Amino acid sequence: MSFRVVRQSKFRHIFGSNLKREQCYDNIRVSKSSWDSTFCCVNPKFVAVIVESGGGGAFLVFPLSKIGRMTPEVPLVAGHKGPVLDISWCPHNDNVIASASEDCTVKVWQIPDEGVTRTMTDSIVSLAKHQRRVGLVLWHPSAQNILLSAGSDNNVVIWNVGTGQALLSFVLPDLVYSGCWNWDGSEVLFTCKDRKIRRVDPRTGEIEEEAVAHEGNKAARAIYLKNGLVFTTGFTKHSERQYSLRAPGHLDDPIVMVELDTSNGVMFPLYDPDANLIYLCGKGDSVIRYFEITPEPPFVHYINTFQTPDPQRGIGMMSKRGCDVSICEISRFYRLNNNGFCQVIPFVVPRKSELFQEDLYPDTLADVPAISAEEWFDGTNADPILVPVTEHGVQTKKTETIAAPQPNILNRSKVIGTSGGNEPHSAQPAAAVASSAPQVDVKKLTMAVMQEVHNQVEDLMDKQKGKIDELSAEIRKLKAMIVKHESRIRTLENRNKELEASSQNNNGGLDDEMDPDEV
Repeated sequence: MSFRVVRQSKFRHIFGSNLKREQCYDNIRVSKSSWDSTFCCVNPKFVAVIVESGGGGAFLVFPLSKIGRMTPEVPLVAGHKGPVLDISWCPHNDNVIASASEDCTVKVWQIPDEGVTRTMTDSIVSLAKHQRRVGLVLWHPSAQNILLSAGSDNNVVIWNVGTGQALLSFVLPDLVYSGCWNWDGSEVLFTCKDRKIRRVDPRTGEIEEEAVAHEGNKAARAIYLKNGLVFTTGFTKHSERQYSLRAPGHLDDPIVMVELDTSNGVMFPLYDPDANLIYLCGKGDSVIRYFEITPEPPFVHYINTFQTPDPQRGIGMMSKRGCDVSICEISRFYRLNNNGFCQVIPFVVPRKSELFQEDLYPDTLADVPAISAEEWFDGTNADPILVPVTEHGVQTKKTETIAAPQPNILNRSKVIGTSGGNEPHSAQPAAAVASSAPQVDVKKLTMAVMQEVHNQVEDLMDKQKGKIDELSAEIRKLKAMIVKHESRIRTLENRNKELEASSQNNNGGLDDEMDPDEV
């Protein structure tokens, strides 16, 4: 009998590969800022990169199809008066991006479908409340138009981009290094300069739990996993890099704490909630390590390491909506080098069959919000909307099957109403963002998703029918073999009993023939 000693997982064999240079992007002047940011953000339409620019801050936005070498005169998004520190694409509209800058403002931009054709200086929303530089912007995962920003003034602000208003502002004890919403957007996780991680209620600003993340003084980062656990990266007292897995309510007692190496670059954990995979990418590293999170010990399973010759300056991860399912691609990275080269690295699970591999693609995040900003701030929580992945890709675009058409951009009076107190050009904005995230017909969406699931189940049954018949025949053979072996075992047992009885009788006859005084 053979025993399996290898861990069973469909993601145990994941391989990254470099695309050819002519399929990548080149001549990008990546920002030289010392702020710990990925400097790159991608979605199924565009790539955005924070770049060096004179006279203020700027970032570059170009369509995925615009491969090759960038010209020196490439148009930028350049409305900030100071260097841009962080950018983030809206998860519910692929044309909307938020940027944070050293000029103490957060701006939201509407990017045309064809990309930036001339330098943009006018944002659709300008949000000003921070007193010092802003280093972090995060969109809410399921509520429309909710944006979080954190600055060096230790202030965290929750914005309603649709109206240009600050819904809440609260102060944390120290400088914020990173932040992450949980799966339904009811909590935010922060790592701060005082080495602590904090769970915070974003509607009240109340700190629900805090604990020391890592003993080292260098920057730590933390993310929420889909199952509610917390994954962190940081440093030991001796500047050794390590990662940990923790449970909310027991943040001070890690489930797993593992040391990796002695490099000094901050590690960015990039998370794929569909496959429960985590990719660790360190600034200045030439490797990407990836792990699978499972419910069984050791909980964080190391899979492999992707090696490249050049150190990385920044990195962006494509969502599942932008992956090529025809080649079993489960993730794709856009890796920035110091020489201005943006390397495209698809990660693939190799399969012999050319058919669509349903088991690799569970339902993934849609590009429509689950609730409105007002509903969320009033206390409603909602998981992000999930839609099936088909052989034609992820059907999540805002079509008639998912959401109503986007309304036209409204004027200031319709958008802002009586809120007042906003900058003249920061009101018009909100309209574009509000219009870009329409209300969802939940009943219609549910019916569409259920129909898609039903169709997929039927297709799966047809494809697996032959395999089921083969398995049934194999089971019948095994049953017959088991019956045969049981009959043989009974025969051998009876024969063994007969031999034992015969042996006992023979021994008894010898004893009777011996005299009492015989030895």
